[in-house]
Amino acid sequence: MPIPKRNPVIYVRIAPMNRATPLSLIISLALVSILQADQIRLVFDETAPQANYAAQKLSTTLQKLDHQSDRGAPDYDYLISLSVDPNRLPAEGFSIMQEGEVISVMGGDHRGMIYGALALAEKLRNGESLHALEAVSEKPDQQFRGIKFNLPWETYRPSSALDQHIDTAKDIHYWEAFLDMMVENRLNIISLWNMHPYTFMVKPKNFPEASPWSEQEQEAWQTLYHGIFQLAKERALDTYIVHWNIFVNQAFAEAHGVAKQNFYPHYYVPGDTSELVKQYMRESVTQVLETYPNLDGIGISHGEGMAGMTPLQRQEWVDEVIIPGMLQADRKVKLIHRVPFSSGLGSEGGTSKNVEVVTRKAMEHMGNQFDGPIWVEMKFNWSHGHSTPKLEKVHGGHLGDTYFDPLPSNYKIVWQVRNEDFFALRWGVPNFIRQHIALNGKASYTGGYFVGSETYIPALDYFTALDHSDQWTWSFERQWLFYKLWGRLLYNPETPDEVFEAEFQHRYGTNGKNLLAALSLASNTQLRLASLYNCTWDFTLYSEGFLALQGETTRYISVDALTNQPTNASEYVNVADFVAKSLKKEGFTAGTITPDILADSLERDNQQALALIDGIDANQDTALKYELADIQIWAHLGLHLAEKLRGAIALETYRTTDDPAQQEQAITHLQRALDQWDEVIRISRPLYRDMPLTHYNHNSFDANDDNLFHWALIRDEVAADVEIAKRAKVKD
Repeated sequence: MPIPKRNPVIYVRIAPMNRATPLSLIISLALVSILQADQIRLVFDETAPQANYAAQKLSTTLQKLDHQSDRGAPDYDYLISLSVDPNRLPAEGFSIMQEGEVISVMGGDHRGMIYGALALAEKLRNGESLHALEAVSEKPDQQFRGIKFNLPWETYRPSSALDQHIDTAKDIHYWEAFLDMMVENRLNIISLWNMHPYTFMVKPKNFPEASPWSEQEQEAWQTLYHGIFQLAKERALDTYIVHWNIFVNQAFAEAHGVAKQNFYPHYYVPGDTSELVKQYMRESVTQVLETYPNLDGIGISHGEGMAGMTPLQRQEWVDEVIIPGMLQADRKVKLIHRVPFSSGLGSEGGTSKNVEVVTRKAMEHMGNQFDGPIWVEMKFNWSHGHSTPKLEKVHGGHLGDTYFDPLPSNYKIVWQVRNEDFFALRWGVPNFIRQHIALNGKASYTGGYFVGSETYIPALDYFTALDHSDQWTWSFERQWLFYKLWGRLLYNPETPDEVFEAEFQHRYGTNGKNLLAALSLASNTQLRLASLYNCTWDFTLYSEGFLALQGETTRYISVDALTNQPTNASEYVNVADFVAKSLKKEGFTAGTITPDILADSLERDNQQALALIDGIDANQDTALKYELADIQIWAHLGLHLAEKLRGAIALETYRTTDDPAQQEQAITHLQRALDQWDEVIRISRPLYRDMPLTHYNHNSFDANDDNLFHWALIRDEVAADVEIAKRAKVKD
């Protein structure tokens, strides 16, 4: 039948079951125009919740194309089938093909089928027609594409920046939206982290005194967790709980006089390896896995809560408690094993050959008792993975080759690319992610990536000052591009920029045309600062605010701190070394990024970013206003850093040579840097609230109530650079 080209109006109805297809539910979509009506059936396996989800998402997209509901005849002109065929497609792969009036969306499994349905919806949203669909076939590049999500109850360290999210994270509607976002972006694993999750998930059968909840409270917690895992299962997402060791809850500790410090909010504490604690933990693990059949696995670490124990003792505790607890469950489960941790008796990071050998041997001893490979998680460049795409270090320092050579048979490495650096500002540098995968994701021993934060929870929007209720609700929706880039590129690094540009234009029309290019240029500022300024654990850098932990205090990175701090990326050179070698007329090897080269790159890219968005009017669109403002803020932060680097070079040169002209240049450049900071304040002050920041705990385990950040609040610290230059003395 010839298919006329036209702009149809779409109506949606649910048709009765056809006895000839008892496993199919038929949703009829009537395409009606002035001249002719086309009927469309969507056919899928009604017994599979994942298929129902895929059909619902595709139907919803069609309805959103300005269409209405109808109960028309069951005849069809198009038939869209959603199916699974593992013999024709790999796991998580999908294809979309059209033969006349039949459109086939096929997945290698249910997850792939969902991706195919969402890909078809995206095609239609971007303007492709049902009568002229381009065939497409994709398969996953990275098997593990996970989100690290710290729950706000008994999380990392106490801070109002974290516990302010409790009410939001108890809202099942929040989780529905967050998990929808994940599957839309082809992220496939959600991991929920807190110190001792078992308290919230079960009332221990043999230790009822360990539960601090009333029956009603316990039921509410269990309803929430069941709901999250059920939503995830419908979306074909794997779920994990991840905890630190050795922690219990306060009620259990006080009832038995054990683990006297091993509960929230204590963190770096001695390990309690008493038999009672072992029994309680082992049984809690088993009970949780049997209570929550939709929970896929557990993640373990052996660092915090284990002070005073050797690396071998820590591993033995895991082998005697957590692993047996998992294996005693009534089903096979998945395992995440975090490495490496302390090589000494403390809880701080530290790498060593000995730890690597002990841990590898323990994992290989587990064999294939778990569902799929053991996922061995390593922090990429410690807690600041958004820096250089080159692996410089992991948690604790340099990583040896023990985990890779010889090739492992029962585990795969999963890189955790942490973000402790930008929470308020939108970010998106697609080529950084592509390069990261090319450098680190192609080896046979790698399985994929985590992305997520320790010091930030993407739940409550505590940033936005303007009314935005008609455009977004939760914090993660502001950072939509961050998740879309990581998810889609981990699934297929060849995904072109046009896919992301199309999303901007879908949101903002022609005003969205240059936004991806501009944001990529401007938010690259953050990657450059984190590559230039050496950082390790979470609080040591907050790039968005130009803050770093210096000694015991988190504060603005002064010109002196920037000059002398070692670099994070080995190809970068800090100001002090650059000036010293330059004055000696010594050269630098090809590919070295010196401070003057970096300053020029920052100025070029950020001026270009500003030019790309010049003239865009966003007065009638709050979301667009913030997109533009964030590009401007990043750009002026980049121009600030460029002038600061030039000022630092001149100041260090003056201090070395006693050339007064260099001091004058330093003052001039640092004043220009302050001017750029004032532009950041001018743009951000009406748009952003003062924001609680976990980094303002400083080098303490205690919560700090005086923890509000805004660029305007630290202007005096920025202005102090000019005074430093004016008061500078020549070195002895």
